Amino acid sequence: MIRLIAGLLSLLVLAACGGADTFAPAPVSEVQRRAYVHDGPTQITLYTVVDAENGGGAHTALLINGAQRVLWDPAGSFRHPHVPERGDLHYGITENIRKAYIDYHVRPTFSMVVQELPVTDAQARTLIDAAAAHGSANRSTCARSTSGILREAGIDVGRTWFPRSLMREFRTLPGVTETFVDMTNVETDHNVRFDTELATPIPVY
Repeated sequence: MIRLIAGLLSLLVLAACGGADTFAPAPVSEVQRRAYVHDGPTQITLYTVVDAENGGGAHTALLINGAQRVLWDPAGSFRHPHVPERGDLHYGITENIRKAYIDYHVRPTFSMVVQELPVTDAQARTLIDAAAAHGSANRSTCARSTSGILREAGIDVGRTWFPRSLMREFRTLPGVTETFVDMTNVETDHNVRFDTELATPIPVY
């Protein structure tokens, strides 16, 4: 799944949900400079990486589109030099970065379930604030931390340790739309290329 597309270089530090963030937080000035406001509806998108062989959940992340668009990627491994990160909250999630994040995870052995839910401006603000306040998530707590943040915004899900359990419960919320992404429909036109010189350029779980 190596993309030889000219463009930005994605720095892949691998092992999703594999441990707390060891990177220094990006400067606030860089976060402000890279802030991206998307003109789409105010909504959240729950990402669940699924093992194609056994259907198990491998990782949970949450895209929040409010006053700005950010990505909560708890104990995740996605890195990009144009995406400043503070405590597992990534800023500057443009359309190319959104596509690259999905492409980064989808491969023959892993697919992704993408679930979108409209929220209010107040809920989006609460979610962004809660994710920022949470800080870096510990190893294997992606679903636990995400479900807790969702609950802080009044979204009716239970606390769970398991990505697939959160995905199934999120599916029952009124207004949720769902898309399944695998190698047949993953978008690769994001102008981000994955470093072919790294020993393991594809994330491992």
